[in-house]
Amino acid sequence: MALLNFRRKDTSAPTTTSPEVEALLKDYSIEVMPRTAEKVEDFRDLLPAETRVYIAHIEGTPIEDMVATAKRLNEGGFKVMPHFPARIIKDKATLADWISRYQGEADVKQALLLAGGVASPHGDFSDSMQLLETGLFDEAGFERLHVAGHPEGNRDIDSDGSTANVDAALKWKNDFQTRTDAEMALATQFAFDADPIIKWADDLREAGITLPVHIGIAGPAKLQTLIKFAIACGVGPSLKVLQKRAMDVTKLLLPYEPTDVINALAAHKAANPDFNITHVHFFPLGGIKTNATWAQDNGGASAVPANAD
Repeated sequence: MALLNFRRKDTSAPTTTSPEVEALLKDYSIEVMPRTAEKVEDFRDLLPAETRVYIAHIEGTPIEDMVATAKRLNEGGFKVMPHFPARIIKDKATLADWISRYQGEADVKQALLLAGGVASPHGDFSDSMQLLETGLFDEAGFERLHVAGHPEGNRDIDSDGSTANVDAALKWKNDFQTRTDAEMALATQFAFDADPIIKWADDLREAGITLPVHIGIAGPAKLQTLIKFAIACGVGPSLKVLQKRAMDVTKLLLPYEPTDVINALAAHKAANPDFNITHVHFFPLGGIKTNATWAQDNGGASAVPANAD
């Protein structure tokens, strides 16, 4: 006999989609890696047509695997946005080679530029600004360039816990958008609490940062998985949301879902149409299918898979 009986989610109950959430989830994006993408038989069964799919480039992943994943997604009708992590790119020639491969083999026209998660650069680059300064993305005619945003700061960039270096980099990137024909936006680290996200986004506007924000949201996952990733990725104050949940024995074994944070952001967006968070970007930490299913259950017409017909 079980000592504790945990209430299971009633999957038979009809899901009600709010128009506010449906609007916020319109044109959402999602992140994959080559090894996780391999587990998906057909992305068109899970994602809406033309969904933007980021491909995370983890240290040690061969560029051939990245390009092959990009090609497969492009052929499936999706907008492909591979990561270009500065610290694992040896030099300008390597960067040019990657761009050439992505464009020649997978017709890639979008990129996320970021420093990357390694402590020491492998070569000439240490941050996304240096990648932008090469001019290679403009020369190649990239239509969209995203750069990283950090709603709760980044200890790798500001070890003292401030946001001084992050803020300075944001101003540089914001100024750079006036010198490129590509559309630019901020794609952020994930967070779990809407209040600090809203404050950060409002502070950006007050500081004159006009880059639109694609807010990072962790998809449904086991609580232990999320806490592990949150600590590893330096998630700040909103980690308390998970810690509070972990102390509630009735929720400890239930999977986390981003319903509360999405509902709060959607309501704020509906009340403030000029709010600078324009899109949601999912980190499918509990699996791509699990995340896509949650989006379908909550996003209404904004999350209907391409193969739904």
